[in-house]
Amino acid sequence: MAASVARALGRIKQDLAPHLDERTIERACRDAGHRWRKRKLDPVATIHLFVLQVLFGNTAIRHLRHLSRVPLNAAAYCRARMRLPPGVLERLVEHSAAALRRSLGEEAGDDDDEMTRWRGRRTWLTDATGTIAPDEPPLRRAFGQPHAQTVGCGFPVPKVLGLFDAVTGLLVKTLTFPLLVHEKSRVWLLHPLLEEGDLLVGDRGFCSYAHLALLSARGVAALFRLHQGQIVSFRPHRKHYDRTRGVRSRYAQKGRPRSKFVRRLGRHDQLVSWIRPGDQDGPGWMTVAQFVALPAELLVREVRYRVSERGHRTREVIVVTTLLDEEKYPREALAELYGIRWRVETHWRELKTVLGMRRLKCRTEAGVRKEVAIYALVYNLVRAVMLRAAARQGTTPDRVSFTDALRWLRTAAADEPLTNLVINPRRPGRYEPRCVKDYVSFPRMKRPRHQLRARLRLTTKGGAK
Repeated sequence: MAASVARALGRIKQDLAPHLDERTIERACRDAGHRWRKRKLDPVATIHLFVLQVLFGNTAIRHLRHLSRVPLNAAAYCRARMRLPPGVLERLVEHSAAALRRSLGEEAGDDDDEMTRWRGRRTWLTDATGTIAPDEPPLRRAFGQPHAQTVGCGFPVPKVLGLFDAVTGLLVKTLTFPLLVHEKSRVWLLHPLLEEGDLLVGDRGFCSYAHLALLSARGVAALFRLHQGQIVSFRPHRKHYDRTRGVRSRYAQKGRPRSKFVRRLGRHDQLVSWIRPGDQDGPGWMTVAQFVALPAELLVREVRYRVSERGHRTREVIVVTTLLDEEKYPREALAELYGIRWRVETHWRELKTVLGMRRLKCRTEAGVRKEVAIYALVYNLVRAVMLRAAARQGTTPDRVSFTDALRWLRTAAADEPLTNLVINPRRPGRYEPRCVKDYVSFPRMKRPRHQLRARLRLTTKGGAK
């Protein structure tokens, strides 16, 4: 069986071998406390088959036996997948991304930091998205549904938080948790992957005093869009809200920013000191002792700029960053950096729409976590092809077509050299309306299916007796 799988998955194993070889998979299993015996579907064969299944659109297991060209028993394969701990696959995602980044750095050379860094810093993008899981009671309890969703008419929605490399687009780590849990309360679990001198970029959902203070304590710089609840004033030497004053004075201070003005760096560019909120205003994901241990004040930089491109809903953006050097990081560079953040939306679209992660199939909480991790592995496998094509064709990885790289990976034979892939043209100023042209649509379910079926029996001719 192992030899047959190796022949059938020649293309997949060849691309996985440098970054996800057999010893790496077995070591990840041992680190996660997983024990197994020698069998046809051991962890290595199971993971390779799982990768093949997701690579072809998370196809049915009955189709997988045709792809692998081996007599694969569906029940045995499902049991083999269930034996794998979720931690094994999550460790393999981190390992594959790290191996790919190391190989890219070695190919780029020590003198070409711009190929893997932004202005000398390793830069990361973080964002969260939602997926759809099967409508099973355990998944409804584990992940929840939107509040506006009628009971029995929707699906559980797991939320997935990802950490992406800003330059290569590699997915370094994923976290899966319930829909109604805010990503700000889980992002600190990504901090151990960041090193001193790194830079983390995210949207306003990650902008808080506690998050910025935690990153600053690790020596990690940050750039986030200002939270909509924050009050900002770029008037020099303006007064700020002081919560230590009496109740009547606090009412008179209403509308003032809570940060202290420090220095003006330019037009709509200033240094301010953020003051730690009161103990009762600390985030729920931190204990009071942890929150009090944070510094009383934090020096940050606030920058406002206008978006002039057509098609953008937002016309004015305010970002907060701990990159305080206005000469090394001018205002225009910070605006460009936050523009790079939008690449994460493209990465999620590639995962959810192109690869098919929008709708998951596993019916257990552990299975959902493993399925998301395999999607991340396949995504990085396609990204590896894109990075090789970009270096071969003299372009940047973001211009290589993800869909074309996926098509080549699906059809190429083992030992087949990489061909030229489609290079997407640069289309500055392109914008499209936020609507679809397809007119075919069905009404949404507003009652559980068994109630609709009973009503249909009564209204159909001969249904009522």
